[in-house]
Amino acid sequence: MRNISDIIEQYLKRMLQESEGALEIQRNDLADQFSCVPSQINYVISTRFTLEKGYLVESKRGGGGYIRIRRIELPAQSTIHTHIHESIGQSMSQSAAEGLIYQLLEARLISKRESELMRAVVCRDVISINLPYRDEVRARMMKAMLIALLGS
Repeated sequence: MRNISDIIEQYLKRMLQESEGALEIQRNDLADQFSCVPSQINYVISTRFTLEKGYLVESKRGGGGYIRIRRIELPAQSTIHTHIHESIGQSMSQSAAEGLIYQLLEARLISKRESELMRAVVCRDVISINLPYRDEVRARMMKAMLIALLGS
């Protein structure tokens, strides 16, 4: 059974899709709709709608405050190699790698199975070498995997 965070996340993603990439909500209204506390909405947005996962979140506090969520689109297929090298750089943390994998999965550029394999490979337990070398190896592996999967 899915928990309330999963349900709120799916609802917001569906609303984003219907609004073609940008959504403006009021936290209290959403909390009332799901019969939860406003901090639950904050939790979902801060953990599941991050920049690494391809979302830009803006908020305005106060009586007429809002939360605006925008989907950041990946570049066209023709520029994917450049985007891979620029976004990954010389080193990459595990959370940044997982965020990029999530973004590619959400954009349907990779399959669920491919994303699971990639997550397994970039895990700090698998790359059992000390920092900063671990992040450098992870970046090289991410580049190689993405070019193999997305390159034409």
